[in-house]
Amino acid sequence: MSEQPMGFAIVGCGVIAPWHARAIAELPAARLVTVVDEVEELAAKRGAEFGVDHTTDLDAALRRPDVDVVCVCVPSGQHAAVGLRAAGAGKHVVVEKPIDITLEAADRLIEACRTAGVKLTVISQHRYDPGVRHVRELIDNGRLGRLVIGDAIIKWYRTQQYYDSGDWRGTWALDGGGALMNQGVHYVDLLQWMMGPVESIFARTETAAHQIEVEDVAVAVLRFASGAVGVLQGSTAVYPGLPERLEISGTEGTVIIEAGKLKVCELKSEKGETSAYGKKLRDGEAKEDDSGSGDPTAISHYGHREQLADLIRAVRDGGEPMLTGEEGRRPLEVILAVYESARSGREVRLPLTPAPATR
Repeated sequence: MSEQPMGFAIVGCGVIAPWHARAIAELPAARLVTVVDEVEELAAKRGAEFGVDHTTDLDAALRRPDVDVVCVCVPSGQHAAVGLRAAGAGKHVVVEKPIDITLEAADRLIEACRTAGVKLTVISQHRYDPGVRHVRELIDNGRLGRLVIGDAIIKWYRTQQYYDSGDWRGTWALDGGGALMNQGVHYVDLLQWMMGPVESIFARTETAAHQIEVEDVAVAVLRFASGAVGVLQGSTAVYPGLPERLEISGTEGTVIIEAGKLKVCELKSEKGETSAYGKKLRDGEAKEDDSGSGDPTAISHYGHREQLADLIRAVRDGGEPMLTGEEGRRPLEVILAVYESARSGREVRLPLTPAPATR
């Protein structure tokens, strides 16, 4: 007899909720049961849109026996608080990026899920992009040689209207940061996943084009534990928004991922050595593609679907999802180190030391 689909609840009915709903709808092993939002109108709208129950009462949703998994889609600074309640109710937890906005909150959530015996996964859907997976295989198989330099460039555009659309956007208290914490976190995750642990960071941030508390421009120089170096650039002030890029070079080749797709793959093992002066890419070898650079609604839900499927497999097989809470904590730590370096004007070494837990 086939297993019953796992029941999902979406908590938070804002912009990202439809991506979770579409992903769930395409998975035979999942079904959306209810949506929750403290604003009745939002909850009712999404409930009607998705054809499911809606409620403003999170505790009532968590008491439902047909809810197995909770997707946390509330503002970033509330991720851990909602996740803790879900874990306490014995529900598996899916948290939108970032895991939260402080290491202390992230650690509380990770420990709560471990204690409750439930699975935790933090959304970083681009790890499931085919081009990204292929590059990770090349690195794992040594095809790029010793990694030398890795850059992540996220030059997106958001209007002032975007920041004004929610009182939490662009605030330290609930957004936790700006262009890096909200938009850039995905490619921060990919960069450290490909290049390995970050050892130190020197950064500068600016609020250049918006009336917000947090940064809309960030530039950082990274040194990885391997000895490789890299640059991280993140912005929401680059009109009209450019496709995000990940560029990685090793002693045996270079790869470039743009908007989730592999655009350049130059391997010495396949093409041999160049002339003494190297080789320039011809026009058209690296092309633009659709991304969320200028419109967050332009992104695909493919990665969300694959990540939720991975969580379901982990629950049923007794394993761990690829993106555990610990994995989701890593890009948060890098971003917080960028902010600390920008505030202090000094190089910051990792790992950071979380503040002592308070009870």
